[in-house]
Amino acid sequence: MFNAESIETLKRIAEALERLSPPPSLAQDLSAADAYVWHADPDRLEPVTSVNRVDIGLLQGIERQREQLLDNTRRFAAGFPANNALLWGARGTGKSSLVKAVHATINVEKPGTLLLVEIHREDIPSLPRCLRLLKESGRRAVLFCDDLSFDQQDDAYKSLKAVLEGGIEGRPENVVFYATSNRRHLMARDMIDNERSTAINPGEAVEEKVSLSDRFGLWLGFHHVAQDTFFAIVEGYVAHYGLPISTEELQREANEWSVTRGSRSGRVAWQFIQDLAGRLGKSL
Repeated sequence: MFNAESIETLKRIAEALERLSPPPSLAQDLSAADAYVWHADPDRLEPVTSVNRVDIGLLQGIERQREQLLDNTRRFAAGFPANNALLWGARGTGKSSLVKAVHATINVEKPGTLLLVEIHREDIPSLPRCLRLLKESGRRAVLFCDDLSFDQQDDAYKSLKAVLEGGIEGRPENVVFYATSNRRHLMARDMIDNERSTAINPGEAVEEKVSLSDRFGLWLGFHHVAQDTFFAIVEGYVAHYGLPISTEELQREANEWSVTRGSRSGRVAWQFIQDLAGRLGKSL
């Protein structure tokens, strides 16, 4: 027989255990938008009604990468096999812009076909929970992580490896994973070199980390553009937005802008166009 004091103690224990246990994941209606951002605390997918992107036709100098990613994404959206994609290379060369533009292109061709779900680098450990919600939704989704990389003592890459390929569950059939990174192998060079110098078996230690990028079946490299391509990018923006400036003056100012920035890239071109439009009193 339990006395009143014992019953009260058991109630407090039960309530404490309930507080410690994670709440059950709730199915979420993903019909409100075509783009979402994943938040891990608490687990939820926040709809994005207006995605910050540029038209795919304005992305110059990356035609090969554009066609490869478009083809891979079209196959996935149609229900056929497709690869996870790693877009790696120099900063500001259009990696994340291309992912968002491809998503928009697919949904223009077939409205509502494809979700774009962004997951932040720091939320990678919660990736399995995000995938569970996307699987339950049934909609085909590109799960997108911008600027993905891992540093020393960072074990989050292990959970990503298991999800992409090799884990007992793996990724759902209705989800494909796209990531952008400045690093081809997602690891800093000094991190790889440190493994070689400190591990008992350097080859195996390095292989474990570098093998993460092997989980991406499609690798697309991005590099700084030549001057003529840089001019083509800014000329495309000027034509698209109807900015009143001669080609000669445009090229002179754009070249001066790129020299002061020490770089020619899609990002530098867009920053120049924003400055130019502001000086001309035009909206973008």
